[in-house]
Amino acid sequence: MTEKALSPSELERYARHIVLAEIGGPGQQKLKKARVLVIGAGGLGSPVLQYLAAAGVGTLGVVDDDVVSLSNLQRQIIHDTDAVGVAKTKSADKAMKRINPHVVLEQHQTRINADNAAGLIARYDIIADGSDNFATRYLMADQCAEQKRPLVTAAVGRFDGSVTVLKPYEKNSEGKPNPSYRDLFPTPPPDGLLPSCAEAGIIGALTGVVGTLQAMEVIKLITGIGKPLIGRLLLYDALAARFDMIVYRAAKQK
Repeated sequence: MTEKALSPSELERYARHIVLAEIGGPGQQKLKKARVLVIGAGGLGSPVLQYLAAAGVGTLGVVDDDVVSLSNLQRQIIHDTDAVGVAKTKSADKAMKRINPHVVLEQHQTRINADNAAGLIARYDIIADGSDNFATRYLMADQCAEQKRPLVTAAVGRFDGSVTVLKPYEKNSEGKPNPSYRDLFPTPPPDGLLPSCAEAGIIGALTGVVGTLQAMEVIKLITGIGKPLIGRLLLYDALAARFDMIVYRAAKQK
């Protein structure tokens, strides 16, 4: 089936992508065809959605059951003051239309759980997890592994963040299995051990740094450029302005 050509307005909009030899017209077509599911329209989901929409990812899905509150606005930058009290998925849709009319946003105004995760994941090519709790992170990791969907997962707290890419259903260049989320974090921490953002606080710009790194990893996966963060956990310390890398491997052969 012949791909539909990029329109003149799309060619102009994505001109700075198209002149990149690593992306070009074929890479932009891949972005246009891609379907990406973003878990959460909050601190991490905001920059992920913004940059993927601006990049021309054709279909974005967003899962969130919350409404915008005034305390969100310090970091959840796709929402504005007028959106307070509005469903985050609806507010996100308005923001995506403003950023790029060529992008379709599919709203899933629900909390992702064991009952609906498989069905939602199956509809998309890549998943970006910006959730704020370990139960959802483990659920997404397990479900994406089961359904063979790449997962870009990130976490933030106070002044620190991390991001990694998971494709445990594939093997690396040495023929060994890629690690899973449970190879990195074997078991969830006990409930209540780690404080929430509401309890511990978080600097708003941190979510922009880490969420943008997530978006970059998604773009790399779609276009096939660069080296994704598979088997590598990228750590960011905002106070020290420092990045570190932890290499991790599958605990056992599969």
